[in-house]
Amino acid sequence: MATKVFLQQLITNPDRLNSLVDEAKELAFQYGILLRTHETPNSSEVVTYAPFTLFPSPVPKAALLQALAVQTHINTLVDKISQDPDFLEEALAGTIKADEFTAKLFGIYRKVQQEAQTQSIVMGLIRADYMVDQREDGTSSLKQIEINTIAAGGFGVSDRLPVLHRNILKSVGLLEESKCIQDTNRTPGMSAALAKAWELYGQQRAVILFLVEEVQLSKLSHRSIERELWNRNVPVIRRKFEEVSERGSLDADKRLFIDGLEVAVVYYRYGYMPDNYTDQSWDARLLMERSLAVKCPDISTHLAGTKKVQQVLARPGVLEKFFPDQPQVVEQIRATFAGLYTLDMGPEGDRTVAMALANPDNFVLKPQREGGGNNYFGEDLTRILQEVKSDERRAAYILMDRIRPRTEQNILLRKGLPLKLTSVCYEIGVCGAYVRNGQEMVLNEVGGHILRTKSIEHNDAGIIGGVTVFDNPLII
Repeated sequence: MATKVFLQQLITNPDRLNSLVDEAKELAFQYGILLRTHETPNSSEVVTYAPFTLFPSPVPKAALLQALAVQTHINTLVDKISQDPDFLEEALAGTIKADEFTAKLFGIYRKVQQEAQTQSIVMGLIRADYMVDQREDGTSSLKQIEINTIAAGGFGVSDRLPVLHRNILKSVGLLEESKCIQDTNRTPGMSAALAKAWELYGQQRAVILFLVEEVQLSKLSHRSIERELWNRNVPVIRRKFEEVSERGSLDADKRLFIDGLEVAVVYYRYGYMPDNYTDQSWDARLLMERSLAVKCPDISTHLAGTKKVQQVLARPGVLEKFFPDQPQVVEQIRATFAGLYTLDMGPEGDRTVAMALANPDNFVLKPQREGGGNNYFGEDLTRILQEVKSDERRAAYILMDRIRPRTEQNILLRKGLPLKLTSVCYEIGVCGAYVRNGQEMVLNEVGGHILRTKSIEHNDAGIIGGVTVFDNPLII
């Protein structure tokens, strides 16, 4: 494509490259595509541009449309799993023996189940991630990486990146290519689901509580969501686990209050990793889960996003359980699955271990973690499996076929990163939002797509971790 040719020319002309990069960074500041810095993560007085690609990356139209088309079914699947205690109990039985973090989450789930759920309003803001797997015969297929059910990010400040990329393409004379960049204003749709849950709660003076971390690099992105909510006259507060623990309480009806304010919705932007928790934090999580407030996500929806559940869903007949008499939906979802294998104790898990150790480069070892930077490849995969292959610790992981992604050439713009032409690969993320009231699904929507791109030198991903950058699909 013309962008590839232009990149090759651009890299040999440093003056032109630097000028274009400066223009791109200035556009990022102009459009508010900003991030706090690692040096001053809690200050908005010193900010930088959120990392992004200089040019949009070519993405096959069929792959993008496939990812978007399946999302409402993914929303429904996650919701159905969250309502099935027998399935969650069976799927995670081995994992909770081997993984302390999942066990603690499941302990809260059991306590809430025993008390009987009092809140009929359930919602999810999720993101399903995919790669385009490039086969040896030249064909390609869309394969799911994971489903994020808690603190799914990527929307917010990056919503204006399509405008930036269109301007850059026009600036270098690639007018036809600029027409291939689609707008994807994700924040209004995702925020609308929070507002709908708040509305259904039925107390105008109640607030949406953003549960946030101490180090808030992505606060500006959260502010984009808050602004949408305030524009709908929905009040928002931000609190940390410690503040909920010290100043939160339930009344006799299990309504959640903090600092005298009734909480209608708890929106978790934090709480997806073990180091997010202290004993005090676990107590606060239980308090919120026991409350009448709508949780985004509630504890069962959080568990529905575990890697172990992802692996179990790939077993024959499991999707059919959630979509009886809907073979087309089952096929649509199953078509995106890569090979997924159990590491539970027993003959099947033993075969998985042997298969992985025989060809470690063909697989990825995945623990029950979110946030990027947690998976194991190659020598690290072999080392971990050798350590745990004979005991129950191995059930803390699943094994997945390694995807060989489609690669492109691009220039990654990130503070402190040298300018160079880099071989990159991308993940297609699709945002989904749903709200259920009792048995009625009152909202089930696709929130738009996100492209996140990294150098092929890196196996794992993550925007905040400094590996991945925001991108846009140049539809081909």
